[in-house]
Amino acid sequence: MLRAPNRFACLAITGSALALLSSAGTAQLASLASWQDDLAPITNSDWNYETAAHLLERAGFGGTPAQIEALATLPPKAAVNSLVNFDSANNRHLQAFEHSGIHDPALEPFPPSRPATTELAINTGEALGVRVKPEGNRRLQPVVNKFFYWLRASRLETNRVAYWWADRMVASNNPLQEKMALFWHGHYAINESKVRDYRKLLNELELFHEMGTGSFRDLMVAVAQDPAMLSFLDAGVNLKGAPNENFAREIMELFTMGVGNYSETDIREAARAFTGWNYVDLDFVINEDQHDNDAKNFLGHSGNFDGVEIIDLIMEQPVTAEYIASKIYRFFVREELSQALAEELGNTLRDADYDVATLLETIFISKDFYSAPSVGSQIKSPVHLAVSTYRKLGLKSAPGVPDFNRATGALSQSLFRPPTVAGWAGGRSWMTPGLLLERGNFARDVLFPDINFVPPDRVNGSSEIRSVADRIRQGLDITSATQPSSLGEGGIMAESNMLADRDEEFNTRYGSFRGWQMAIERVIPIPRHTARLNLSKMLDEHGVENTSEAVDYLLARFMRVQPDNSTRSMLINFLNEDLGTTSITDAQSYMEDSLRLVLHLIMSQPEFQLG
Repeated sequence: MLRAPNRFACLAITGSALALLSSAGTAQLASLASWQDDLAPITNSDWNYETAAHLLERAGFGGTPAQIEALATLPPKAAVNSLVNFDSANNRHLQAFEHSGIHDPALEPFPPSRPATTELAINTGEALGVRVKPEGNRRLQPVVNKFFYWLRASRLETNRVAYWWADRMVASNNPLQEKMALFWHGHYAINESKVRDYRKLLNELELFHEMGTGSFRDLMVAVAQDPAMLSFLDAGVNLKGAPNENFAREIMELFTMGVGNYSETDIREAARAFTGWNYVDLDFVINEDQHDNDAKNFLGHSGNFDGVEIIDLIMEQPVTAEYIASKIYRFFVREELSQALAEELGNTLRDADYDVATLLETIFISKDFYSAPSVGSQIKSPVHLAVSTYRKLGLKSAPGVPDFNRATGALSQSLFRPPTVAGWAGGRSWMTPGLLLERGNFARDVLFPDINFVPPDRVNGSSEIRSVADRIRQGLDITSATQPSSLGEGGIMAESNMLADRDEEFNTRYGSFRGWQMAIERVIPIPRHTARLNLSKMLDEHGVENTSEAVDYLLARFMRVQPDNSTRSMLINFLNEDLGTTSITDAQSYMEDSLRLVLHLIMSQPEFQLG
């Protein structure tokens, strides 16, 4: 299979490249550096195909030429309004997430560890809805199996939620709703490995869908009372007399104000206000006997504050609106902004009573948004890269091959699995020579699907799990089959492992193995269709007659940042040689693979990574 030329991996990605479709557009946008930091709205005369394409790329994930043209026919204010003030009725075709039915109430409250689970079973005779066998071999094994089953099943179901969301991003008629949900997902970063309940993750995502462009204050309260966040930030151990500061610290440091705008005393006092906030299964609760009702001193105010009142006091701080507005700006526009612009954006958000839609309208209609430094200067996140690729191909759903979760994970962004509580660093962290090669490989796998593809949600990749399965198939008993694959120095098994193998109450490694079996049996498989592409038909429908026109069409459709003339010439020469002719008409019956090879080369270029 043809891969991108090595020289592509060595090119530096700069913020000065401009996303354009024509030389006339290049001349126009290159002269607009004076628009930088100007929040005044652009005029109707400034609005065209190129500006519409830029808006759709940033406020969504890009689109087909027809979608861009439809936006360009509207006045700029109407175009922005159609994206920001979207109508949920536009998405009647989208389906709600289909649960696999893997959860049962007996799992709640789910113990923090396997030892805690078996200790509960020993002390009470039951855990996770499974009774301990009164006698016999490995009396606790069914309990251990159930513990690992839920860990594995929730992980697999989380992958299904991520795929369902990717499908929404591709198919949605309200792309800003999905793009804003993606922003909040990185802002309020929580990880499946700690929450360990796909239902909580899904519920938080639905909060972002429902409230993402509304009141930031209301969203902050909703997230603070959301079981996913409460679980992730250890609300269960934030008690009167022993407050845990994790929750209060992250609310101020990451979610509202930023570092340096509060004191350690403010953190301790806020933590007291949040004591007793907890959850039961999927419901927010306040345990009054665990709540500190004494007076607190917070941000210069004194009173018997609760958590909501703490959030309201945070909203009164000028720095809060500036911090949130600047972070939204960096996500949608560009990394660098002046202090004066940050203050102006903060004032806009605060004057709108924290209405996010008002801020977005101001940004998307502004001259600054279409200024030279803002256009073509953003490195696409892995999720943006994948979704925009699918949308520009004209797909109506996210294909299952290549696997969305594995592909974006290889590019350093797995939905519901951010690396830290601060989310993903973004920007240049998305781009290294190795990651650029992986981006090219993603394009290859879309255009030329892997015929040896094995669904990762149906196969456990752990060598230990595979070895257990193989040994059991060979007729070994459980104790023999679950011995570690490798022994310690001198071939002597570690003492801890020897003791585990002698434990007649349960076998942990078998529990992990059996948990995977039970999970795969019950979790609905992810659909595994490939992208149905016909580039030959695409070119024919647009009247493309020769190889130069073919390359120009593909560059215009798929790239917001155009490559230099030498790259364009290289692509044309490659297509000429591969087809054996410059005539698209003459090559109509056999050109599909050649077109896909050229598109793979285009998608492997550094410029394709910019939006």
